[in-house]
Amino acid sequence: MNTYTEQKPGLVTAIALMTLVSGIINLFWGFVASATALSTIVGVICLPITILPTILGIFEIIYAAKLLSAQPQPVQPSTSIAVFEILTFLLGNVFSMVAGILALIFYNDVTVKDYFARINGKPTVVVTPAPTAPQPEPAAESLPEPALTVEETSAPEEAAPEKPKRTRKVAGK
Repeated sequence: MNTYTEQKPGLVTAIALMTLVSGIINLFWGFVASATALSTIVGVICLPITILPTILGIFEIIYAAKLLSAQPQPVQPSTSIAVFEILTFLLGNVFSMVAGILALIFYNDVTVKDYFARINGKPTVVVTPAPTAPQPEPAAESLPEPALTVEETSAPEEAAPEKPKRTRKVAGK
């Protein structure tokens, strides 16, 4: 077991508390929905759907207990629980939906990822910015031509010989 003397980040505690409260609410929500469903014949057919919040509530309470324990246990971030919490809005549970959204946001925090990596014994990955490629040096601007001396200015430039022009022959002449 990993002896861990540092405190857990506040976001991990917030995730654990939100998951615990959401689990308790889902537990009672499922019991009330199941009891209501049993009062009608159509509800008896829908009973498996009304039991789902109860099952989710049990998993949430177990997960929150692992996160809140004094000795941290190796546990992964549970994005599946957070997604199921979001899906409980289909059953009318808005609090669990908000808790699920916040949990997914908190799981992406660097300190939370680092905490889960440490308690699971994985090496922490330090993200450093990628080295930038060296910038190419700007092309050397054309240097001004050196000033001509008197001797160079007086000498006539040699002209390139011109090609002789061809004449066209006109047909019929």
